[in-house]
Amino acid sequence: MRTFLFSIIFILTLHAARAQQHPVSLEQSRQAALAYSNAIKNGQLKISSAEAGLEAAKANYLPSVSGTALSLYGFKDIIPAIPNVLDKAINNVYSVGLTGTQSIYAGGKVLTNNQLAALQVESSKILARQSADSVLLLTEQKYWNIVNLQEQSKTIRANEILLNSVLKMQMDMLTSGLIARNDLLKVKVQLSQLMVNKSKLKNGRMLALFDFSVYTGMPFDSLMVMQDTLNKAVTPALPDMNPDTSLANLNNYRLLALQVKSSNLQTRLTKADNLPSLSVGISASQLGSFNGAFSSTFTPIGFGTLSIPISENIWGGNRQKVKQRKLSEQVARNNLRDGSNQLQVGILKYWYDLKDALTQISYAKDNLAQATENLKVNQDNYKAGLSAISDVLDAQAAYQQAEVTLNTALTDFQTKKASYDYAIGKIAGR
Repeated sequence: MRTFLFSIIFILTLHAARAQQHPVSLEQSRQAALAYSNAIKNGQLKISSAEAGLEAAKANYLPSVSGTALSLYGFKDIIPAIPNVLDKAINNVYSVGLTGTQSIYAGGKVLTNNQLAALQVESSKILARQSADSVLLLTEQKYWNIVNLQEQSKTIRANEILLNSVLKMQMDMLTSGLIARNDLLKVKVQLSQLMVNKSKLKNGRMLALFDFSVYTGMPFDSLMVMQDTLNKAVTPALPDMNPDTSLANLNNYRLLALQVKSSNLQTRLTKADNLPSLSVGISASQLGSFNGAFSSTFTPIGFGTLSIPISENIWGGNRQKVKQRKLSEQVARNNLRDGSNQLQVGILKYWYDLKDALTQISYAKDNLAQATENLKVNQDNYKAGLSAISDVLDAQAAYQQAEVTLNTALTDFQTKKASYDYAIGKIAGR
């Protein structure tokens, strides 16, 4: 009856504790981090800035219109009155004018600047997606770290129960005179060390929860728990049969490709300084005096300008600038090739890290099964008087370490899977 009542109380207490917990799913964590991240907000601001730059570049297709006004006042007559020529003396002059200019050809600068501005917008969007992917990766790493700590807490609790049961048995045996007091002290020492580890683990979990809350913007709650648990009976599988080494949709690769395009456009922009430029326009102005001594009406004038750089094409320094730009283009192409190779190497590394993680899980499972059997055998032998308490304690320590190793291997696989998905550009679609 006492055992039955204890079981009922334990179940009710466990149920109440779970009811107080605040479970958080991985998807909740991802969405909260995306909404809160300042890096993502800054990425959106940079996109808006680049789009404003594109609109500014488009304005160069339109005519340039400017107005001017000038006024002069002399404390003495600037020009005295002249009979039959100038009825009044002139001591002030004003001039107003309006000029509009339209570029017809500027060596392709207007088009090239627009293309560069469009590349900047595209680059800003890619960088923003990179920021979002980085936030998702770090969020998952923090999430699975807390899951690991939760599982380690379960392991500590299970081994605490185990050692307490051994301690109770030792106390009964000591009371009956069946063992020496030294055997009891050995169990107490191991239990004390377990309690130290339990305290460290609790503090580490609180720190990890606070760090998680700060990063995702979710309110800190000591009762927060990650919803995922580790199914030790199931071995996870690789996400793909073979590593996905295609690069076309990778953000890093696209940025490298954009750098090649940008370098090419910069060369075209530099070459444009060596080409003629042609523009046309119209201007209208009026000149007069406020006292009406003289005046004129607005007179429109059409004009055209043609500028041909001569020295720049013969001995000017711009020729060397063009040469520099061409060399920069080659550097950008080399960086694209090297970057592509490094990206593929990185993908393969994460892929083989995943395979290694699966191998570690397999060995950890075998090790846990052997440690479990070893603990059972040593407990049975000790009860039968065939082994010492130190053998049981060693078996318990090995069992605890085997559980910890398996917990770490399972969560390590999840973090490495997130890293692999990040490397192939698929973490956002998980």
